[in-house]
Amino acid sequence: MFWFDDQFLFGSAFITIIFFIVFGSIAFMIVNGIITWSKNNRSPILTVPAKVVTKRTNIRGGSNNTGASTSYYVTFEEQNGERHELKMNGYDYGLLVEGDLGILTYQGTRYHSFNRHKKGE
Repeated sequence: MFWFDDQFLFGSAFITIIFFIVFGSIAFMIVNGIITWSKNNRSPILTVPAKVVTKRTNIRGGSNNTGASTSYYVTFEEQNGERHELKMNGYDYGLLVEGDLGILTYQGTRYHSFNRHKKGE
């Protein structure tokens, strides 16, 4: 009888701890996303000459019968040497090549556009 009570208390405590870890993590991600969104909205929209330094992707999922999700990132370098890694959609990502020079428009960590200089400009 005492053994059953100890097992029940341990199980209840374990489930409660897991519940707080899972929902605490979800709440943290939501709050962090809201803070980033708010910070980006308060940031000025900047338009600066920049160079495409590097590109990368992050693929999540796709094992067994699940769908995959791809995130696209490009690192830009301003003339003063300051670098910004910005997340963007796949279409814009595909148009950029490392070494491209142009005019970057961004707001905080939010990518807006990149207008590449044509040769001879």
